[in-house]
Amino acid sequence: MSMSITTAVKRALAAPLYIAIAWNAGIAQAQTLTVANFGGANAAAQQLAFYTPFEATTKGAKVRGVEYTGDLAQVKAMVERGAPQWDVVEVESTDLAAGCAAGLFVRLDRAAFPHASMLLPGTAQECGLGAFVWSTVLAFDSQRFGKDRPKTWADFWDTQRFPGKRGLRKGVRYNLEIALMADGVHRRDVYAQLASEAGMARAIKKLEQLKPHIVWWESGAQAPQKLLDGTVSMTTAFNGRVAAANAAGATGRLSIVWTDAIYEMDYWAIVRGTPQQALALEFLRFTTSEAAQLAFSQAIPYGPTHMGAILRYEQNRPRSAEPAGPGGSHNPLIDLSIAPSDLPSAPANLRKALGFDAGFWRIHGPALERRWSGSAP
Repeated sequence: MSMSITTAVKRALAAPLYIAIAWNAGIAQAQTLTVANFGGANAAAQQLAFYTPFEATTKGAKVRGVEYTGDLAQVKAMVERGAPQWDVVEVESTDLAAGCAAGLFVRLDRAAFPHASMLLPGTAQECGLGAFVWSTVLAFDSQRFGKDRPKTWADFWDTQRFPGKRGLRKGVRYNLEIALMADGVHRRDVYAQLASEAGMARAIKKLEQLKPHIVWWESGAQAPQKLLDGTVSMTTAFNGRVAAANAAGATGRLSIVWTDAIYEMDYWAIVRGTPQQALALEFLRFTTSEAAQLAFSQAIPYGPTHMGAILRYEQNRPRSAEPAGPGGSHNPLIDLSIAPSDLPSAPANLRKALGFDAGFWRIHGPALERRWSGSAP
């Protein structure tokens, strides 16, 4: 990151919390924008916070959401045919970089986004704009444990103290980082370790220890469901899917450990060759505005990329009681560095989490994938 989260917070506090965006209503004469997303509770929140309000704000525009798996092969085929059926796609950070390098996405001009200075570091990329921040967290069924509850990835590996199966997302990414943290590697050293032969072997050996207890999941909805149906007692999970399960009836039964969570962004990318490029740019500007970001995070607790939305989301949290000066008055500002939050992009959670390194995976991913395919549990 080019600036620290603390610096970004200070700048946001000093800046207006709302940046008006002038919408060009003339570009959207009965146009339909097709947005490919990852489905589930995430897609429902996008409909509520992004699609419907964008239609109301942009004259004549319609937004159609479609679910896809994130497989760029579909996008590649559309671009090569010269007839994209999708205009905007939601992608993870590694796929954004790969798609940009392959010429699948439109390159963006930072100047086209007047609110870019209010976005978290890393939000504006060459071919994408950060839609939201999400975390892979340790989630557990609070009914399975008493007062002694898991607090670390080391506890995730301790099947004697915390009995039950363990859920892991199928694949190599995230699991190797988690294995090293469970083995005592500090999050700041994880990627340096994984870049070495010794670190790679150490991570895979740690996963092998857990092999008899692993239950794999693939879609985001499966992780909390496996907790609720008793298949596993702990699992890795997307934080928003855990919150959605609790809201849908689990009533707080599922708990999250934020320490050493792995956070990253999902990005919006515009498919190269779309005839709706102007409308797609308007959509990106709208969905990363303060109001839209706040509405999305209130619908599902994935973190805003707009600093103003983070501050507004936290405005009802406890405020600092420290005296502001000789008069004994109190500081009215929220101490975001320590305030508890359910947002992955809240500074209190970012400061104790591992930032996913997409650049590392572009360089070292193929070797790790090959090693994993020969040794995966």
